Amino acid sequence: MGRVLLIEPAVGLYAFAMFMIYPLLQQYVYRRLWFELSGMTYPAESLSHCSNNHSYVTIHQAVQKETSIFLLKSELCFLIPSLISALLLVSYSDHCGRKVAIVPPLVGDALFALCYVLVSRFSFSLSYLLAASFLSGLMGGPTTLIGGCFAYVADLCGEDPEGQKTVRMARLDMILGVLTGLASLCTGFYIQAAGFTWPFLTAVFLHLINLFYVLVILKESLVLPNPSPSSSDPSAVEAPRLRQSQTLTARLQGVYLLFATSKRRRNVVLLLMLAAFAFFRVALQGGMSIFILYELNTPLCWSEVLVGYGSALSSAIYLVSFAGVALLSRCLPDAYIILLGLTSVAAGLIMAAFAKSTLLMFLVRMPLLLSIMPTPVLRSMMSKIVSGSEQGALFACVAFVEMLSVGVSFTMFSSIYAATLSWFSGFSFLLAAGLTLIPVILICVILCLGLDVYEESIILTEEMMENHTEIFELPP
Repeated sequence: MGRVLLIEPAVGLYAFAMFMIYPLLQQYVYRRLWFELSGMTYPAESLSHCSNNHSYVTIHQAVQKETSIFLLKSELCFLIPSLISALLLVSYSDHCGRKVAIVPPLVGDALFALCYVLVSRFSFSLSYLLAASFLSGLMGGPTTLIGGCFAYVADLCGEDPEGQKTVRMARLDMILGVLTGLASLCTGFYIQAAGFTWPFLTAVFLHLINLFYVLVILKESLVLPNPSPSSSDPSAVEAPRLRQSQTLTARLQGVYLLFATSKRRRNVVLLLMLAAFAFFRVALQGGMSIFILYELNTPLCWSEVLVGYGSALSSAIYLVSFAGVALLSRCLPDAYIILLGLTSVAAGLIMAAFAKSTLLMFLVRMPLLLSIMPTPVLRSMMSKIVSGSEQGALFACVAFVEMLSVGVSFTMFSSIYAATLSWFSGFSFLLAAGLTLIPVILICVILCLGLDVYEESIILTEEMMENHTEIFELPP
């Protein structure tokens, strides 16, 4: 089933549908809570609510805190089941195909968007949205799908000593960012023209179209064995079933075997890179997650259209980061590209902490232009030091770490933003900028130990494959 080895359309459609929902979610909850707490309709067509009138300031602070707390609850409902789902689905894709990590998140997110349609159309309680978040997490969520897509690319690129894997993974991140920005831009005008119900319903349709593409058109990247035992011999039928049950436990232990069967040197490399990836995601996601709330608050008080413009402008970050990876990978080691990206993150977040005008908030995106580079480069570096049969296990680890990092960052920064809102709303940005020092130190350790050399990764992979040959041998 499927004839096309092109994962980019699936990633693009998913990004567009998913990030139609994300800004919708924050703005819908914000307006619902505004009405519930103040008894007044949100003044979308006027900035009078941003005046220095004490009552408006009080309402703003109350709505900001309640919205932050609700989004925190929603994130926790999503995070807890998704951690297990991501680890199992992406890891198991090493043995039954990458689509097993791509299809469930599409189904889950389609149901998630459908729940929002019902809540926004019939004004049901916001508590139903928490249940929808839990269901979406149970089906894997974005990091599971993205982990499966990066494993798909790793299958197609193979060993790739020339760096094409890094560029193609950067291209996936670029597609994610560009379609995210385009979706956010469309969402602002869509809300003005049709309210909240139709944008949510559009996201449902896009997820269903994507599901059709993945199931029917997309070709599986992983070649799977297809035994055909004779139906006349019962023992011939039972033997493969017995072998399948014997290897099932080993297959589900792929993440454990990724470290247990490897030499200490490769484990050190992977752990340092995973730690750097985790802290980078906490810093970046923690800072970026409160952008919309910060823009809705005084003194900026952005409308939904300005929020859309700001999100669309963020697409330039992904485009420039992709161009940066494509060009810099020709002349710089991967570790230096990561350090440059971390510097970009810190500079942009520090600037955001003191942005009090619309122009300055738009200009915040300038120093952030290279901030996405560490993501694909770290993924590529980790992918190069494991064998082809362990790409799913690796990206399961990456998906788990990314999901955990996003959950921790959202939980931590939502709470900190609500607590510091009254005295300095930009404190969370400064904290996120300070956290970038941790991955900088970890990458410097990798550089000092000389662990980013590609030739060493080949040796480490060969050692690991020898160990795996012994582990997976079955008794006669």
